[in-house]
Amino acid sequence: MIKAVDDLQIFKQKALHWASSFDAVCYLDSNGFNDSYSKFNTLIAIGAKDEITANAGNAFEELTTFRQKHPGWITGFFGYDLKNEIEDLSSNHPDHLHFPDLYFFIPQYLIIITENEIEIIADDEEYVFNAITQQALVQSDQIAGIKLQTRFSKTEYLNAAKSIKAHITRGDIYVTNFCQEFFANDASIDPVSAFVQLNQISPNPFASFFKWKDNYILCASPERFLAKRGNKLISQPIKGTAKRGKNEAEDKAIKHELRNNTKELQENVMIVDLVRNDLTRSAKQGTVKTEDLFNIRSFKQLHQMISTVVCELRDDVSPVQAIKNTFPMGSMTGAPKISAMQLMEQYEQSRRGVYSGAIGYFSPDNDFDFNVVIRSLLYNAAEKYISFHTGSAITYHADPEKEYEECLLKAKAIMEVLGQ
Repeated sequence: MIKAVDDLQIFKQKALHWASSFDAVCYLDSNGFNDSYSKFNTLIAIGAKDEITANAGNAFEELTTFRQKHPGWITGFFGYDLKNEIEDLSSNHPDHLHFPDLYFFIPQYLIIITENEIEIIADDEEYVFNAITQQALVQSDQIAGIKLQTRFSKTEYLNAAKSIKAHITRGDIYVTNFCQEFFANDASIDPVSAFVQLNQISPNPFASFFKWKDNYILCASPERFLAKRGNKLISQPIKGTAKRGKNEAEDKAIKHELRNNTKELQENVMIVDLVRNDLTRSAKQGTVKTEDLFNIRSFKQLHQMISTVVCELRDDVSPVQAIKNTFPMGSMTGAPKISAMQLMEQYEQSRRGVYSGAIGYFSPDNDFDFNVVIRSLLYNAAEKYISFHTGSAITYHADPEKEYEECLLKAKAIMEVLGQ
């Protein structure tokens, strides 16, 4: 069933409110940033006909079996701690959110929005359309009174960053993504209203709202982890961040400075090299190439430096295996990848969990598209626990004070949603 609607934003909000009564929801919104690799503006998967929940061990193998059983649309997420299945690594920090490492579901109802057309895929399509159009929009301000804490004081963060730089000087690693957690206990929010507000404050091309039972991911990600289009794999790592200017002239000057900043260029090219190396595990020989290097894209909150690396997928590599071959994404680990992940387990003070993971879909034509879970608010409603991480790249030239400020800059939109 395909329908046209007059007010797409209202329809999307109503659809999200209606969907939120189900235990499984995956809402993916490009916010109008469609590129040549985008297949739709918005996808909403609602309710689980079948599902897979797995933790690190045999999760990718279990997903492969699940995918073979269900070759149509499936949506879900990969958690960062799947690294422990791929490499000889561990995660020993406490887990306060209790997401699984992997969760995917076959949607009971699927809505695909392209421009102003809405396609509904379901056994009872008319019922879905009518239920959404009749859905009341309820705005909640249930966010006040949250007492936000951090795992690091500023002094502790700066000292840790200096210690990490010492590892770089010794040659243990070249670059790493050092993350810190902000959290609140005894916190109650309305997840749908919080996501709508976050998506208005910081509309980004890989935004997502994900519900798994009482757990929520409210994501304003600007970054694509990995996509498959036919036999082509596409990765678009982000490394390089700058604030927006107060006016057009200042904005232009900031973009120019970012594009010519030695530290930002170095961290971007190091991660591009890592991604190129990761893709060789899945690529036909000689097909890995950098399609776009050091591209500056401007979003409402930030300027970002984004590169695009592509390859042709070998016939013997399945879509799930291609994801495993590149996971976790290099922009969230560092290089060399394993050493950087080992060090971050030592220096970080909280488990990343879904943060630094990926949310996305597999489509019936065996394509897929997954984001990087950053700029994201994670919420366990049963435990009343709210969490979000921010990170920045530590390199030889990194200034710990500036890296700390970058973490706060990346947290700005979420802080605003939480009334901080």
